[in-house]
Amino acid sequence: MAQKLTTCTFCGVGCGMYLETDGKSVKGVYPSMSHPSNLGRICVRGWHIHEVARSPERLKRPLIRKNGKLEEVEWEEALGFIAEKLTKIRDVHGPDALAFLNSPRCSNEESYLLQKFAREVIGTNNVDHGAGVYCNNSLRVLLEMIGVPATTCSIGDIEKSELILVDGVDLARQLPTIGGRVMRAKLGGAGLIVVDSRRHCIAEHADYFLQIKPGTEGVLYDAMAKVLTDRGRVELGFIKAHCENYEEFVHEVRQYDLVAASLECGVPVELIERAALAYGRAAKAVLMYSTGVENRGRNTIRSFVNLALLRGNLGREGAGLFALCEQNNLQGVCDMGMLPDYLPGYRHVSGSGRDAARAGGEVTRPPGSTGLDAHRVLRDRGGGKVRALWLSRYDPVTTSYFYDAERTLDEFEFVVLQHLFPTGSARFADVVLPLVAFGEETVTFTSTDRRVQLANKVKEPPHGQVPSWRQITLVAQKMGESWDYASAEDVMNEVAENVTAYSGIDYRNLEGDYGRQWPCTREKPLGTPTLFSDATAERRFKFFTALEKARRIEVNPEFPLLLIFGHSLYYWNQNVLVRHSETLKREYRILLLDYPKGFVEMSTADAKVVGIKDGAKVMLCTPYGKAQTTARVTGEIKQGSVFLPYFVSEVGKSILGESFSDDRESFHPVLVRIEKLQ
Repeated sequence: MAQKLTTCTFCGVGCGMYLETDGKSVKGVYPSMSHPSNLGRICVRGWHIHEVARSPERLKRPLIRKNGKLEEVEWEEALGFIAEKLTKIRDVHGPDALAFLNSPRCSNEESYLLQKFAREVIGTNNVDHGAGVYCNNSLRVLLEMIGVPATTCSIGDIEKSELILVDGVDLARQLPTIGGRVMRAKLGGAGLIVVDSRRHCIAEHADYFLQIKPGTEGVLYDAMAKVLTDRGRVELGFIKAHCENYEEFVHEVRQYDLVAASLECGVPVELIERAALAYGRAAKAVLMYSTGVENRGRNTIRSFVNLALLRGNLGREGAGLFALCEQNNLQGVCDMGMLPDYLPGYRHVSGSGRDAARAGGEVTRPPGSTGLDAHRVLRDRGGGKVRALWLSRYDPVTTSYFYDAERTLDEFEFVVLQHLFPTGSARFADVVLPLVAFGEETVTFTSTDRRVQLANKVKEPPHGQVPSWRQITLVAQKMGESWDYASAEDVMNEVAENVTAYSGIDYRNLEGDYGRQWPCTREKPLGTPTLFSDATAERRFKFFTALEKARRIEVNPEFPLLLIFGHSLYYWNQNVLVRHSETLKREYRILLLDYPKGFVEMSTADAKVVGIKDGAKVMLCTPYGKAQTTARVTGEIKQGSVFLPYFVSEVGKSILGESFSDDRESFHPVLVRIEKLQ
């Protein structure tokens, strides 16, 4: 057996692990004992990641739809057909008649080339990562307020902190390696505040558990900010040296009504005050939230960042903002420019930075107007303007919960799908290209704490398989481009030329010290574990001042409950990789053994009022529609709220109707009632 260090590609933690191989297949996994992200620990997903590559359901050869059926063809025919169709649609209908969506599971190299292909070969900014609920609210808020769209500290800082605030994420289920580090920090003396509408495992161990009504997180954080400013628990030295808009912020927050905020979010005033003061006493605190809370809107995240600025929790070890990524390369695909309004390195498409984009060794000007995002493409093809769609490792039929992806995909003139497996979206594809699996190529991923790491090749892919970055290169060549990438390393070398934060990164230095955390530049080749640690007197951070005034969400006798829709707690049972590992499929489908058609969760107290028992058939009703499902009665849910998992998509579509806003700037509460069925 041979072993080689690599990084896990299941979630954004980026755990280090060794793969065991006999040269023909990957036989097993064991964790790296010294990797700074996991220190010898990996979760159940990591222990069984090798099973995915061995799945007999893997695609083996390219497929083209002929006479209504997908048939195996040679690579030359498939790639030539794609180049011909894309060229024709671009030339007849214009560049914006095409769109390119990938998954946050794509490597940095394939993400960079896909957006480059879209912008510089086709000529469109219609590029995005199609990640279910994500609409990049977190990215844009962090850019706006602190100037860097990423986690500011390192995973190792968790256990150096005096207090940890965890918002809206069940770490034990979603990111268990980080959950373990939080618990070890707690055992070591750190304080723990948990804010959530659900009582999960980490919440059970919190010093302060603030169980809120769904959608009221921003009000809670503004209330905590009021306590801090009223009691003088702010870091004025840090604020005066590095922050803007503080005076305006204080004026707003001091007018805040703490009692009204308490009534709105459902947390007693005394508990809000105690939690705020505990945070205010900590010399250094880590504030964590999951990017899976995107559906709340931007103001919640802005209020969260305000809390970090008030206490100066930036630029020091053991302190910082943690934007937790549940998908393994969400940070990387954004860094690489898979966004409709940002080029690689977060240069806005309408700004002067686009002049630096390269193609074939020459400077070109990619399109200067914002493209369509994944939601607009999948909702109605951008008003019917988009005719062709390229999907890379992305299955919108399974994960696009707010839109009828099956109907939309069926309306496209031409669909290309790159994937490891025959997903639901393959039913609507005109060409399907198989991909190589984990351990069969050397590429890079960027984890939740900005750590760029190699996922090393430990075995050859099946005969005839072509890596994704190579497929994109070959199509570009067939469309007349002089792309000459011979390896994924060549692509990363070009990334280093175009993305300042990656300018000091190459495959050689990624092989040592478990990768590099960006910014990693030629002047700073060892990377940056803690952002802003070299802060000067220059102002660089901005308080957000347009606070949401506390307003009670009025329920009524007809619809007395608030719906939580969009929490990613049960995300993993729908994950395409999990579904192709027998061990993981068994582990993550336990709840579905009791509720095979999905469920709606309600509190024990609410169930008693309606006379509903666990497992009963119920009707979930809203002002927009209704649907039948099964009740799961649990003490995890706050009284007055119900929870519908994302994967029960048909129920969600039935009860939401056309009520869901595509703006996604703010939270829109949905009122419901649950009726018992005989």
